[in-house]
Amino acid sequence: MTELKAHHIRLITFIHATEDEDKVLEAIATFIPAEIDKDDVLFDVVETTGYFGNPIKVVNVEIKRSRAVKAFLREFKDLLGEDDKRYLLDHLDEKIDEDGTLYMRFNKQKAYLGELKVDEGEDVIQVKIKVKAFPMRKETVVKAVREWLEE
Repeated sequence: MTELKAHHIRLITFIHATEDEDKVLEAIATFIPAEIDKDDVLFDVVETTGYFGNPIKVVNVEIKRSRAVKAFLREFKDLLGEDDKRYLLDHLDEKIDEDGTLYMRFNKQKAYLGELKVDEGEDVIQVKIKVKAFPMRKETVVKAVREWLEE
C-alpha cells in the first residue's frame, strides 16, 4: 500500500452570517477521523468582516502530529470517490505548488451530509496537505501524490 507522507494538514472554511455555525463545524468534522485525539487537532475561529460589512468567521483546523496526519490521510483517501480521485489526478500539476503543498476544495454542503465531493466553487472547505518528499521538488510531490491516489 502506497502511503503518502505529510508534515501537516490544514482545513479552512468560512462561516457566513446566513449559515448555521454548528452545521459548518459538522461539515468540517466529516474530514477528521474519530481515531484522532482531540488534542492533536488545533482548531481556531477568527471573526472578521466581509467586503460589504457582513460578519464572517474564518475556521482554521490544523493537524500536525505524525500519527494523526497518517490517520487523516488514510481516512481521507477512503472517503474520496473514484470520480474525485480521477479529477485530482487529471489536475495534479495545478493543485500542487512549488513548496509541495497539495490544494483541494470540497463542497461544504456535501461534507455536512458526510460525503466528500471536489468543488471549485466559492462555498467550500479547503484542504491543504504539506507533502513530505525527497528531494523536495514539485515533480517529486506530484509523483508521490499520483502513486497514492492511483493505488
